[in-house]
Amino acid sequence: MNLTKILTVVFFVVAIGVGYLLYDGVNTTIEEAKEIERVEKQVIAKLEKIRSAQEAHLATYGDYADTWEKLIAYVDTGKIYLITRTEEIIMKAYQEEESVFTYDTVGVKNVKDSLFSRNFDARTLPELPHAPGKYFSLYAKDSVRSGVAVDYIEVVDTYPFDRTRTEDHDIEQRRPLRFGSRTDITTAGNWR
Repeated sequence: MNLTKILTVVFFVVAIGVGYLLYDGVNTTIEEAKEIERVEKQVIAKLEKIRSAQEAHLATYGDYADTWEKLIAYVDTGKIYLITRTEEIIMKAYQEEESVFTYDTVGVKNVKDSLFSRNFDARTLPELPHAPGKYFSLYAKDSVRSGVAVDYIEVVDTYPFDRTRTEDHDIEQRRPLRFGSRTDITTAGNWR
């Protein structure tokens, strides 16, 4: 064999090796992105369940559950009252209208049956779906703002699967997944 054939074979093998490394690098990045998306969908679904339970707790008791124990007990044994509202408009003199609202309780449902699936275990509510033994942080507080009583809630993924999600990130959507706020009256999530 002459030198040209040997170099051709060596360069061919090196080219195949470099091509494989490039493919593997790109494929690994794509697979990691798919896994991050899959896990974050699970976290978002859990946050939405927690938000639904907290909103039901607020509607029932007038405040958010400030501990996981209270929320779990509410999901397990709490009731949601089904209420209908009717409005009657009464015409007054000089084209004025008066609205009279009538509220009627038409039934009661268990929180667990109305918000969650049949086999849902409320004790798993605070646990992160991707990190057994790690939990969402829960902050719930009522306060007075401009003379009005308000309730604040914030639930945060304390152990993000995507390590690029940090609390000090400039972009809100790149911070750990959460809903609510400690300073604003909202239950919006940062995943949209």
